[in-house]
Amino acid sequence: MAARKKAADAPAADAPEAAAAEPALPRAAPQARRAPMTAGKDRIAVVSVLRTPFSRSWSELNDVDPVELSTQVARELLFRLELPGKAVDQVVWGTVVAVPRSPNIAREVALNLGLYHAHGVTTSRACATGFQSIASGCEMIWAGVADTVLCGGVDVTSHAPVTYKKQVIDTLQEMQKAKGLDLLKKLRNLNPLDLFPTPPALTERYTGLTMGEHAEETAQAFGITRQAQEEFAIGSHRKAHGAVQQGLVAEEVITVQTPKGPVTADNIIRGDIDPAKIAKLKPAFDKRNGTITAATSSALTDGAASCLIARESRARELGLPILGYVRSYNFAGQDPRENMLLGNVYSVPGALDRAGLWLGDLDFIEIHEAFAAQVLSNLKMFSDRQFFADKLGRDKVLGEVDPARLNVRGGSLAYGHPFAATGIRIVGTMLRTLRQNNRNLGLGTACAAGGMGAAMVLEIN
Repeated sequence: MAARKKAADAPAADAPEAAAAEPALPRAAPQARRAPMTAGKDRIAVVSVLRTPFSRSWSELNDVDPVELSTQVARELLFRLELPGKAVDQVVWGTVVAVPRSPNIAREVALNLGLYHAHGVTTSRACATGFQSIASGCEMIWAGVADTVLCGGVDVTSHAPVTYKKQVIDTLQEMQKAKGLDLLKKLRNLNPLDLFPTPPALTERYTGLTMGEHAEETAQAFGITRQAQEEFAIGSHRKAHGAVQQGLVAEEVITVQTPKGPVTADNIIRGDIDPAKIAKLKPAFDKRNGTITAATSSALTDGAASCLIARESRARELGLPILGYVRSYNFAGQDPRENMLLGNVYSVPGALDRAGLWLGDLDFIEIHEAFAAQVLSNLKMFSDRQFFADKLGRDKVLGEVDPARLNVRGGSLAYGHPFAATGIRIVGTMLRTLRQNNRNLGLGTACAAGGMGAAMVLEIN
């Protein structure tokens, strides 16, 4: 893997909430300005987005299973809208960590809500699952099979299933039919050590590396220093803490009921994060030469999010509020053996093409913060002409991102990352940020396992 030229300076850690003036750099256009993908169609209205508190795994949401957590946030969303269940045509729900007893979690949510007519479909696209849930709902509406779709995503890593070796499973199955001496013989075939469960797989099947190891490769390939990563992570926490203190996050977070009492707020954000302590942390993935630590990686997180989308005409017919609109989206793939976490730079150009926009047209951008190194690497490639020519077959770059427009309320490093809920959280955060700042256009984007990326353009007017 060839190293790229020396890294550019990292974006400023602390950006103001309000949008800054247009950057002085000339705008870089996509290959050709196109009509929006919504042209000639009834627009997709985002009616409402709500989420649960995001909690560090094995903490406050440890006792709530994924179906129940999903049901709570979906029920609250419909309650606040005063929307009768019969007005919801379909349910699309995403999850990444498998729920063995509920493989079609969308249907379970529909049943819990009494939406028996909404048969439900479950989707998964790794860390881009939340975006996929909304995209699938959009496509149902455009295909004419639904007018309103309840979309959502959940992951409760605390409830991650554990498995056993195939030999143990086979022996246990045979034991159900065995009797007497035959049963004792089969029991003797079991090694007590084999009864320890196999931990969930943490590596990419195709590459054999963990996400953290891929992030280390990316940091080294693009010259992203540990100092730049730590400055970015500190900025994420400080901006998120500031948004919470200003009351900007409260309207998107519901109270979750658990056996141990209500949970009302995120518990990962650190407003008093200490740079000196972060600097002393040991590398998490490459113990000898690594630059990535727990502080510059998104934490394992429990949480759920829900979003109601509708054909614009149907939303107005039902008298529903409209938070904003989906203008375009794009999903992209790349060879995961080569800088697997560059899904942002692969997916954003197509989303902008389909929106008929340039990067400079956007008021705000949120890049999902899987790792600080991943965000900084993608930002660097946004304006790398050689990369665009060689990897994307484009003769024009996206251009540089104004730090004052990037992740202005912090991101996943601070809020956490319940895999399938993150994309929906980003959509809700972006639309509220645009509204509260009297702006119109925003972009949310995420890299995803398997060498994938997602990008979605949102608008208010």
